[in-house]
Amino acid sequence: MITLNTKIPTPKEIKEHLDQYVIGQNEAKITLSVAVYNHYKRILQHKVDSDIEIQKSNILMLGSTGVGKTELARTIAKILKVPFVIADATTVTEAGYVGDDVENILLRLIENAGGNINNAEKGIIYIDEIDKIARKSENSSITRDVNGEGVQHALLKIIEGTKSRVPINGGRKHPQAECYTIDTSNILFICGGAFDGIEKIIERRLQPEKNLGFGADIKNKSEKSNIDILSEILPEDLIIYGIVPELTGRLPVITVLQKLDKKALLNILTEPKNSIIKQYKKLFEMDNIDLEFKTEALETIVNKALERNIGARGLRSILEKAMRNIMFECPNINNIKKIIITNDVIENNSKPIIRKNKAIA
Repeated sequence: MITLNTKIPTPKEIKEHLDQYVIGQNEAKITLSVAVYNHYKRILQHKVDSDIEIQKSNILMLGSTGVGKTELARTIAKILKVPFVIADATTVTEAGYVGDDVENILLRLIENAGGNINNAEKGIIYIDEIDKIARKSENSSITRDVNGEGVQHALLKIIEGTKSRVPINGGRKHPQAECYTIDTSNILFICGGAFDGIEKIIERRLQPEKNLGFGADIKNKSEKSNIDILSEILPEDLIIYGIVPELTGRLPVITVLQKLDKKALLNILTEPKNSIIKQYKKLFEMDNIDLEFKTEALETIVNKALERNIGARGLRSILEKAMRNIMFECPNINNIKKIIITNDVIENNSKPIIRKNKAIA
């Protein structure tokens, strides 16, 4: 746990840890490593020049589903041994409406810190689907946007830093409720979202209307990939998209995650320290069974994920479906030495190749 005597890993050391668990996303890893290092260095700097106040650097990650946003945030919390919580922005509502209050997110962080407020105040909160609470238009409306702009303002209170009263038993606050008091000033907030369509906003800014029209020199959109366009993002693009200026200002560190190609997905399946394939092999090893995946089977898993456009997040669900019957049947079969997963197992739900130990005469 982070204390005044803790040595914070350097940005390079943080990235080296991230490389063990998350494949690719080099630029995002560097950005996150520097931001996290500066954040915790700021917390531990107990003697600060009174004329200089170092502000908190909360982080915004942009990238389609399954590219590793959640895993990066979770791994950073694991490296630093700080309490960690994942929250879905779409389940949060303004106070007084049906849904989760922002205080419930803080309660979960406190619970993950074992009830230790001091430790919780140095934790990390990852807020997913932040783009789904963009306000519906740039113009104010006379109707309440319960799941949009109002939620952004509710989240803003805890992200910017406040002392919040959190009911010990959860639920709504009332005057007689017993509450924790937690200061969110040193909690690191990492927000993530796909931000579908924001590329068009960036393109309009990069290619102003004055350059359009008859005879204009219009650049081919294919000249720049989506990742290249997203790398040009500025805070004003987020504001046009529907993120309120106050919240945009509290997320000064912005990084973009690349869409994963076939090679990256294959590496994700097998290379990380806690890769899915290694997890399955370990489960079978507990039953003294050697589990092998043919290369063609791994490629089929990846191809299915690419076809469904679900990224790394979908790899496990594809594998779970293929392995379900095998994991159901095998514990009841005696003397199994090895199980080989072929392409047919993944593609057609066929039975795997089973090799048994030689019978002792």
